[in-house]
Amino acid sequence: MDEKVTTAVLEQWVRRFATLVAENRDHLTELDAAIGDADHGSNMDRGMRAAVAALDETQPATPGALFKKVGMTLVSTVGGASGPLFGTLFLRMGTSFGDSDIASPDQFAAALRAGLEGVVGRGKAEPGDKTMYDALAPSVDALDAALSEQVPLAAALERARDAAEAGRDATTPMLARKGRASYLGERSVGHQDPGATSVALLVEAAAESPF
Repeated sequence: MDEKVTTAVLEQWVRRFATLVAENRDHLTELDAAIGDADHGSNMDRGMRAAVAALDETQPATPGALFKKVGMTLVSTVGGASGPLFGTLFLRMGTSFGDSDIASPDQFAAALRAGLEGVVGRGKAEPGDKTMYDALAPSVDALDAALSEQVPLAAALERARDAAEAGRDATTPMLARKGRASYLGERSVGHQDPGATSVALLVEAAAESPF
């Protein structure tokens, strides 16, 4: 396979994620109301709207510039933990891409893993902590595994989406050990994590984009 990942396709992914966040804003807020500050949906929607506006103004020419712009916008506009964590995810992806104009599927997967590592570095989350990590890590692993089997990127992203959704669902019975939800102790059990839900939307957006 000689697949290429262009800046234009990656920008479509970001824009699709912004649309899905907007469509699910109230749901994300409801999830956060149960175990957090009830602002995850509004924060993510504000941040992604700002990111899209920034892309409209600057039209980044490379994948690295695209994700750095999105990451910096999220860090500066999103409150709570979401801004730094999702912002770091995109910033690390941007750094991983470097100055390349076009990326391979493996480079795309490597960038996503770099983003995951950035999230871990900032949030110190581990498997089972009931955070965005519980959806993001399985998704990245599924993408790597699919690409190692020579699966086309579009199909590999579908596997990644399924893994993210399974990881999201698996947060419901978990006891929160990180973030605002951890203050609730046993009362955090039985609620789906909003951060993991946003990650599932991010990977769903990738699966729906024309990679």
